[in-house]
Amino acid sequence: MSRALAILVAATLVQGTAWAQAESPAPATDPGTKLAFPATLGGAHFERSANGPGRGTTYVYSTPKNMVITVQIFDNGRPVPPGSVNPVVVGEFTKELQAIEQQVTDSGYTHFERPAVPSACTYGRLTFRCITYGALTQGNARIYSKLLLTGYREHFIEIHIDWGQALQHTSADAEAALQAFVPALMH
Repeated sequence: MSRALAILVAATLVQGTAWAQAESPAPATDPGTKLAFPATLGGAHFERSANGPGRGTTYVYSTPKNMVITVQIFDNGRPVPPGSVNPVVVGEFTKELQAIEQQVTDSGYTHFERPAVPSACTYGRLTFRCITYGALTQGNARIYSKLLLTGYREHFIEIHIDWGQALQHTSADAEAALQAFVPALMH
């Protein structure tokens, strides 16, 4: 694994995917949402999954350009209203972003940057609450992640895509990957 790819994988870990815990693989089709996670999805290749206590299911894919896409499906013990603008999703998005910022800082990354307010991002027929953030690694390389969150079939669907300068990725590369991946997932 290249150093740059290792940095991106570390960024995925920073986002709260606790792979170090003894978690079992998640099913190929999520039972709550009925979303399928095949070997290839929107051009991205399945890497691993986990079914963790308290955090639902997590699926990780890599794109041909070595960007990492992570999908988490969870409900926090209650039904989640559909869409991206309801108070339940807005509140969860705020909590997730605060947790991410803290985890990034605690992991030794510096210069965490993000817009003051999130946006709405539409992929296929679904709209997500979204924001792109970045930080510097200890090696002074900038890494980025885009966080998407929406309510779907009484669950939160949280998607991250990670990319970095070291692999000469751009936000346009990440957006192209999401435009292929998300509609394929949410069809």
